[in-house]
Amino acid sequence: MSALAKDVDVAKQPGRIDVVTFGCRLNTYESEVMRREAENAGLGALGGGAVIFNTCAVTGEAVRQARQAIRKARRDNPAARIIVTGCAAQTEPERFAAMDEVDLVLGNEEKLKANSYRALPDFGVNDTEKGRVNDIFSVRETAGHMVDAIEGRARAFVQVQNGCDHRCTFCIIPYGRGNSRSVPMGAVVEQVKRLAGNGYAEIVLTGVDMTSFGADLPGAPKLGKLVKTILRQVPDVQRLRLSSIDSIEADDDLLDALATEPRLMPHVHLSLQSGDDMILKRMKRRHLRDQSIRFCEDVRKLRPGIVFGADIIAGFPTETDAMFENSEKIVEECGLTHLHVFPFSPREGTPAARMPQLRRELVKQRAARLRAAGEAAYQRHLSSLAGSRQSVLIERDGLGRTEGFTLAALGTGAPGEIVEADITGHDGIRLLAAPLSARAA
Repeated sequence: MSALAKDVDVAKQPGRIDVVTFGCRLNTYESEVMRREAENAGLGALGGGAVIFNTCAVTGEAVRQARQAIRKARRDNPAARIIVTGCAAQTEPERFAAMDEVDLVLGNEEKLKANSYRALPDFGVNDTEKGRVNDIFSVRETAGHMVDAIEGRARAFVQVQNGCDHRCTFCIIPYGRGNSRSVPMGAVVEQVKRLAGNGYAEIVLTGVDMTSFGADLPGAPKLGKLVKTILRQVPDVQRLRLSSIDSIEADDDLLDALATEPRLMPHVHLSLQSGDDMILKRMKRRHLRDQSIRFCEDVRKLRPGIVFGADIIAGFPTETDAMFENSEKIVEECGLTHLHVFPFSPREGTPAARMPQLRRELVKQRAARLRAAGEAAYQRHLSSLAGSRQSVLIERDGLGRTEGFTLAALGTGAPGEIVEADITGHDGIRLLAAPLSARAA
């Protein structure tokens, strides 16, 4: 079983390997690799089974949730071996090794290798023996791990890149993932072929800093070339979707693909982080607010109807009322629809943690205002689709996602089917749709 943080409910079955996934789409993909490698190592042969936590370090709250889930898993599964890995384990290995509930801590590189699961230490070992976490910055390559399916998913994720060469002042992730390294194009294409051949109608390309793809490969191909190559060489892919990108790194081929390739989904999630130039500079971002607005305007001309999402941080250190209002206004100025709002959370070891902090109450208030702006934008988006016809990929229980990644309720269809539907309205959360026909993915 794979689960998100909110869905943790580990079953008590002897010999079972449970993988509990926190955080990003890349973690979801890697959890499938981990499951396979753990099974190959014979971890399932242990009498009490095993629970593997694939953690996230993007916020302090993500780390807290992981620790809480680990304690619950031990209470519910006293005989199971508990293994902790992922970005939080990479950046804070001693903290997890010190937990009595934890039997083994693996780094982000170690978690993808069967050998890491073969020699579990005995219960009661000291913290030093528990930890197998190497220097992530010593890793120079990222292999293309082949998976046949993403358990419990209607769409499949494919890793194209890992790590990040940038050092945004708020971000701990490079210390969990290392420097940027790309999966060779051929390996990505083969993985997409494999998943499409296994019936996945939608493939999502994912990475830590995806628009940096290719800089370390021979010839330095860019993300746009990879996208075009996949669509040309894998005609069975009905939908190809991008996860979060950095707009300042979007190359000409990527923009051309968005304009001309109907199988490339009209949905782009942007790593904006702020709408104020001074805050962007203090974050060490590489774009300014006008560049973000112009990017959205230009892409919307190329692909009318495209849907934009974005990550925005509320309450970054030194943020004044006027600076925050620039972030609030950019929701409408960029035409954002799917907003991910993060109240600023200082991460030990980052420059932003040493900057003058805002009161936590003010940070929460600003996050609430941003969420309200995002909710208003989402309601406008839902209303704008009434009377339109949409293709919906069914995920579960008659619910699915349009090409623009908007949630839609059809009340019919099996997971993995693409259903054509007329949008009759919305209930404030999802589109309400009347299906016309269904075709197998």
